[in-house]
Amino acid sequence: MARSYSVYDVFTDRKLAGNPLAVVFDGDNLSDEAMQAITREINLSETVFVQPSTNPAYAAKLRIFTPGRELPFAGHPTVGTAIALAERAHGEAALDLVTVLEENVGPVRCAVRLREGEASFAEFDLPRKSQQAIMPLDKLGIADALSLKITEIGFENHVPSVWSAGVPFLLIPVHDVGAAQRVEFDPQLWEKIVPFVDGALASAYVYCRGGVNHVAKFHARMFASGMGIVEDPATGAAAAALSGAIRHFDRLTDGHHPIMIEQGLEMGRPSFIHLHIDVDGGAISNARIGGQAVRLASGTLDL
Repeated sequence: MARSYSVYDVFTDRKLAGNPLAVVFDGDNLSDEAMQAITREINLSETVFVQPSTNPAYAAKLRIFTPGRELPFAGHPTVGTAIALAERAHGEAALDLVTVLEENVGPVRCAVRLREGEASFAEFDLPRKSQQAIMPLDKLGIADALSLKITEIGFENHVPSVWSAGVPFLLIPVHDVGAAQRVEFDPQLWEKIVPFVDGALASAYVYCRGGVNHVAKFHARMFASGMGIVEDPATGAAAAALSGAIRHFDRLTDGHHPIMIEQGLEMGRPSFIHLHIDVDGGAISNARIGGQAVRLASGTLDL
């Protein structure tokens, strides 16, 4: 049968930037093996298969695959699919809407803003708050896997740590943007020193304070050989994990903290991830991830 799909560039307001995402709108009646094979064929960092939800209150169920495996949750597929479904249903109408998408991590509440002549915007509440996994880490091994000096690992009181808001990441603070740009990731060395968290190899998320763009408070890169991704131009799930580290290491005060994260610049695909953290009583009460997305292509899969 013919299954319609679209490709969106996510966390950007222009085409051929951000993180590309394939959204297969007719994703029901496909086996797990078929969805994994289609994802490998399309060969983007993630492909979403939209299926009817088991809950009539939810807009759809999403199955999210990387070339290596299925994910319970991911940021750029959530933002991109929320926008794709809204544009598919409402065209170029200017409106604001709230929807709930069912993912393997649980229900994800999304707000979408459509405006004529502008890139659409979506943000979602984190389905899980970021939690730290306390475990021993090999700082020298981490530096070697990134081709950096050990003295370039860490800044202020930020040190390597493992956090997850549904997908585990080993968050690696580096001294500055120059150090982040010099990273040469070695997947073989990484697999020797990285821990497994919840049965999955933790991916590498390199970050530093500041950015190339003046609006960015953090600059980031993400490497996920365990997912079949050499480098990712924008990683919402990693930004979600980072929210916990920022609150912890920066000791955020109570109130609202808007944070812009830039990623993908080294790949020629600049991306901008909006992270909002609300802190109450010294703990995160709510956190949201958002960004824009633009449709690049549409077609059918003859399967």
